[in-house]
Amino acid sequence: MTNKERMIAGKLYDPGDPEILKEQFGYLAKMYEFNKTLPSEMEKRNCLLKEMFGHVGEGCYIEPPFYANWGGKHVFLGNHVYANFHLTLTDDGNIYIGDHVMIGPNVTMSSAGHPIEPHLRKREIQFNADIHIGNNVWIGGMVMVLPGVTIGDDSVIGAGSVVTRDIPAGVVAVGNPCRVLRKINERDRKYYFRNLEIDMEIPED
Repeated sequence: MTNKERMIAGKLYDPGDPEILKEQFGYLAKMYEFNKTLPSEMEKRNCLLKEMFGHVGEGCYIEPPFYANWGGKHVFLGNHVYANFHLTLTDDGNIYIGDHVMIGPNVTMSSAGHPIEPHLRKREIQFNADIHIGNNVWIGGMVMVLPGVTIGDDSVIGAGSVVTRDIPAGVVAVGNPCRVLRKINERDRKYYFRNLEIDMEIPED
């Protein structure tokens, strides 16, 4: 197998392979162009995102600056995804983000990893494991999502968490390593922050 084939298959591979680098660098120019856009150039931003990413659904918005190893080529966005400043995606592997996902500032999702074995690391050998973010997930600021992680629908990841393992649907999870704190419950339908009550109608699905 070539290094590119090993990369796609999720096997150990050399990311410095000339074939891989030639293709990878070809995707980065649009990312730099996107990061130079003005706030008034929304149409240009939207067009660039659709050229950069593997898929972009309706109503998506990413606040520059944005960084990705492959410029977003291996990133697949659902509908109405919002990401704040400094989203960093190590998209050597695929990153799938569902509908109505909110991503806080300075979040990193890394689908790439390196073996613990020191001789392989010295050779800069790498592997990739896909990341899956479900629908209606809120990822707080400064969160790190590691390779191979799945986050279930409707869950909330607290700010500063390091997500090393799968998180189920419908929970609040926090910490380093990130663990389930509690299920989303009826109290969350009454209070939006501490003891501040929700004063607007909650739509039903």
